[in-house]
Amino acid sequence: MPSSTTTETPPSTGGTPLSHDLKQRHLSMIALGGVIGAGLFVGSGAGIAAAGPSIVVAYALSGVLVMLVMRMLGEMSAAYPSSGSFSAHAERAIGPWAGFTAGWSFWVLLCTAVGLEGIGAAKIASGWLPGTPEWAWVALFMVVFCGTNLAAVKNFGEFEFWFAALKVGAITLFLVLGVLAILGILPGTDSPGASHLTDFLPNGGEGLVIGLLASVFAYGGLETVTIAAAESENPVKGVASAVRTAMWRIALFYIGSMAVIVTLVPWDSEAVVEKGPYVAALDELGIPGAGQLMNVVVLVALLSAMNANIYGASRIAYSLVERGQGPKGLGRVSGGVPRTAVLASSVFGFLCVLLSYWRPNDVFAWLLNMIGAVILAVWIFIAVSQLRLRRRLERESPEKLAVRMWAFPWLTWAALAGMAAVFVLMAREPDTRVQLYSTGGMILTLAAFGYAWQKARAKQ
Repeated sequence: MPSSTTTETPPSTGGTPLSHDLKQRHLSMIALGGVIGAGLFVGSGAGIAAAGPSIVVAYALSGVLVMLVMRMLGEMSAAYPSSGSFSAHAERAIGPWAGFTAGWSFWVLLCTAVGLEGIGAAKIASGWLPGTPEWAWVALFMVVFCGTNLAAVKNFGEFEFWFAALKVGAITLFLVLGVLAILGILPGTDSPGASHLTDFLPNGGEGLVIGLLASVFAYGGLETVTIAAAESENPVKGVASAVRTAMWRIALFYIGSMAVIVTLVPWDSEAVVEKGPYVAALDELGIPGAGQLMNVVVLVALLSAMNANIYGASRIAYSLVERGQGPKGLGRVSGGVPRTAVLASSVFGFLCVLLSYWRPNDVFAWLLNMIGAVILAVWIFIAVSQLRLRRRLERESPEKLAVRMWAFPWLTWAALAGMAAVFVLMAREPDTRVQLYSTGGMILTLAAFGYAWQKARAKQ
């Protein structure tokens, strides 16, 4: 297909019937809360156990990569606001097959994540109320957040606003208490000094690699703010503000909290994995009930992620259908909400939960491996799209560059090199190698379908 028909014609996003009820305060808090995800609270324990204190370096390295990706995505989303976000940008820059591949692979990732977060939240709730079945809690959570997303986009915004406010408040308090304890000025505690940091690389380079891979995937979810921006009052302003503050948010919440945890708690403490690093750190401080309170925050983080992922999945699906890349039924909009897409995304998420009970060792495990490296594939689409669209914007519409990628194109190429390095590291580790190959199989299959569809449409 000639390049002029695949890369010069922008995807159809005009006349979208989606509402624009998200206010700036919603978008700002979604951006802020999106940084504090379930991966940080739940998944960071395994990274600390593998990397020890060097987990701080791992989070710093992957944090730099994420900041570059968000800057690239922010540049494109400010210039071309779309509920399809990176999927629409990939179609505009590379071709319809790329938008199809990036969009549907991310949809599968988000829907599966909804199921995983529902399972995690149910385990916490059933732990508080022994004897209650986990599947009933998952069903309750799915009904609540499916209903929230069906009603109106402002309902999603309000839920995320308060969820994010609680997460931000909790982690800020955690950081304040941790720093006071490290300085030795928190009443009733003794400063550990640097006693827990002496063995900085306890498992050598291999441990650091495992921690780096864990940290990369903990950053997933930041993309939601660029999807939500298309339904805000001022998409360009909203994206620009969110992206410009990404650096200090990542540095403070991720890297800062990892530094506090490994200073307060021995990296090889069993509690870091069993209870979670944040609960283990608060228990170390001996603050009554603080560990249990942090479990409440973890539950909120999981529920927030469920809510955000149902929203993100439904908007990605809607955008794909609007651009002629999916079943038309998913594009039906009522009251400014793509309700069929919301229902389909929720049903797929609940199906993932059922698979975790019915076939945990084969089908569900296969599904988890299949989405293991999707976020990295999406980041590559973002970087390549930004490389191509930036030149076009400078030539045709320089006034749309409200957000600019730093040191273009050198840092974009550096980010691509970083992503390639992560792929190499994944191929070296037995556990992540399976994920890499499974995800690669799904991406190639979707790309083949997308390219065949693109060629068929070109002949019409």
